[in-house]
Amino acid sequence: MGTETDLGYSIDRYEAEMDAQDYIRGFRRADYFIKLCQECGNYGRRYGCPPFEEDPLAAINRYAHIHIIGVKIVPNDRSLPLKAVHQLMKPVTDKLNEELLAMEMSSGGKAYGFAGSCPYCDGEPCARIDSKPCRHPDKVRPSLEAIGFDISKTAKDVLGLEIKWSKGDVVPEYLTLVCGLFY
Repeated sequence: MGTETDLGYSIDRYEAEMDAQDYIRGFRRADYFIKLCQECGNYGRRYGCPPFEEDPLAAINRYAHIHIIGVKIVPNDRSLPLKAVHQLMKPVTDKLNEELLAMEMSSGGKAYGFAGSCPYCDGEPCARIDSKPCRHPDKVRPSLEAIGFDISKTAKDVLGLEIKWSKGDVVPEYLTLVCGLFY
């Protein structure tokens, strides 16, 4: 299951399929998560963040199934500073984003990626800040969290993977990414 890399970490991958309505009923807590999003400085400032033009529930209610992917990234160096998280995760998120978009195209579904900064604008501020159109609307997707899903519960109950949180200023035992495709 685990894959060693020459980038300083190993990867374990987890996947599951579910009925979309069962997932929505059991794992979506939109009111709770929208409040958390509103406390974030990215709220309304990034195209992958709420509020959205289209009602997220209307968008996902069209689909019968969800394919959930979880990735556990285990750093070889357990003393890495917390600020190294982005560098550690970027190659993995880039690859998964490409995979999700390909799955979206082949299935006619809708992909949901990862919370955080946009991987497509090379560090440029999001065009949404200036009320301009997204530079990459064909690629930017919100995260499952951004549309109200409990990722910790998803990881644990669907994938059998407990999310670890940092204690202090070093990365946790492992990092967890969870994304999905409604189809």
